Amino acid sequence: MFREAGKAVSCAVTRRESVFRAVRENFAGRVREQTVSPVLLRPVSVVVYCLTPNRDDPPPSSRTRTSADQGEMDNYKKKTPGRVQPHLEYTQIRPQLTGSSKSELTGYIFGRMKSDMNDVPVQTAAGSTLPLVDMIKDDEEAGTYNPFENRKLTHPTTDMETLVHLLKGSLGSGILAMPLAFVNAGLWFGLVATIAIGAICTYCIHILVRCSHVLCRRAQLPSLGFADVAEVAFLAGPESLKKYSRLARFIINLFLVIDLVGCCCIYIVFVATNLKQVADHYTHSYWDVRIYILMLLVPLILLNLIRKLKYLTPFSLIANVLIGAGVGITLYYIVTDLPALSERKAVAEVQHLPMFFGTVIFALEGIGVVMSLENNMKNPQNFIGCPGVLNTGMSVVVMLYATVGFLGYLKYGDETKGSITLNLPVEDVLAQMVKLMIAVAIFLTYALQFYVPMEIIWKNIKGNFNEHQNAAEYTLRIGLVILTVIIAAALPNLGPFITLIGAVCLSTLGLMFPAVIELVTMYEKPGYGRFNWVLWKNVFLILFGVVGFVTGTYVSIVEFSEHLEEV
Repeated sequence: MFREAGKAVSCAVTRRESVFRAVRENFAGRVREQTVSPVLLRPVSVVVYCLTPNRDDPPPSSRTRTSADQGEMDNYKKKTPGRVQPHLEYTQIRPQLTGSSKSELTGYIFGRMKSDMNDVPVQTAAGSTLPLVDMIKDDEEAGTYNPFENRKLTHPTTDMETLVHLLKGSLGSGILAMPLAFVNAGLWFGLVATIAIGAICTYCIHILVRCSHVLCRRAQLPSLGFADVAEVAFLAGPESLKKYSRLARFIINLFLVIDLVGCCCIYIVFVATNLKQVADHYTHSYWDVRIYILMLLVPLILLNLIRKLKYLTPFSLIANVLIGAGVGITLYYIVTDLPALSERKAVAEVQHLPMFFGTVIFALEGIGVVMSLENNMKNPQNFIGCPGVLNTGMSVVVMLYATVGFLGYLKYGDETKGSITLNLPVEDVLAQMVKLMIAVAIFLTYALQFYVPMEIIWKNIKGNFNEHQNAAEYTLRIGLVILTVIIAAALPNLGPFITLIGAVCLSTLGLMFPAVIELVTMYEKPGYGRFNWVLWKNVFLILFGVVGFVTGTYVSIVEFSEHLEEV
């Protein structure tokens, strides 16, 4: 049977080569005929079929075959009389394009990335990585498609579960740095500005999620990630921007990796600084903080050799308990014997405001986890509703951060340190236990933070390792951990480090990119509204992000240089 099937496959391949040769000659002749003005040549549609034996299943009857196909099958049967004929199934290898040339190219540019979203075959074209479910629809044609109904989730999350995950993703080590942000803004200005920046960040998340819903309908896709939203927006946007779709995806993934790797570096400095303060008090060793950073290298490597996310879940639970208890005890120390409000500056110097901006946006910005949470919801329409999961969660986060920052600065004033736990009394055993609890919690959180950039990098390079993929992945993991430790040892000053990551990465991811995505998505339909208010609103958001990016980066570099001169 397999010999007979092999003959059929050989016949099909021979015919395929002749078809391709004819197509090339036809296309070359049409190009030579162009002598006056360039005209968009209609792509010649070529469909290649592979004959594959299937002993059990009956031959397909629903597929329309050409006369040439049927003749080929008849010739094969005549050449093999009296034998049991294997059922030969036609498998389409390359999709056939129909319609106008422009619409063909626009639709065919959608290639492979998440074909399992709609159980469609993986198709590739023009370097794109998105599933070709159908051609891009305009809003009227796409109105009947509901992406929420087409999501296939094994374990969808309820609204309450999503709210808990949002709080866990947004409430991190940044809350311990909020009092330092108020040092650079002043007591009352810091309170108002924190709420304002929190509202702007929340609105930018709304923009991103709304654009995701619009693009899901246009592209007939059930869900999109952050980088996917950017790529589809450019592919479905103006013709002049289509060629930048892959670049948009790359830039967002790049900033996500830089942001998360930078957070891992900050976590290392957090842990080492807290360990140093406890060790200095009990051992009187007074080692440099870099020694503690290097001592964390081996434990971090061992922890991050765990490749499966489910095996990190127990560490996440332990970290949540420890950091919750630690922050609770820290608040107890903060609210004890508070000074008068008049003893603190209401507004700080203008030159310190970039440090405030970078720290606050680092603490507040959880945009990296938003699309994953929304995509896994049982009722995703409730995510950005009123009040909605997003509004409720971000309101709680902003209020907690503003409260900790306000009370922490009120308690310790200009003596506030990069982590508020470092201001707790060193002679108190409970306070020392809090520092150790926070250190262990952040150490365990490192593995969860490390997982995402590792996945992004590995998915983009694993195709280069046909053999020994496990060894290559472990090598990459170890190398990336070593890199974060080296960066942390080179820049152990916590305050400027937090500002730098917030200014460089989160001002772009959280402010500028959502605004750009909305401008591209709404360019043709539905447009920018009366007086182009959508355009001016997004221009403001982009300028706000650019100012924060430039000033925050500059001030952070100046702080680092001053610290190095002191050393």
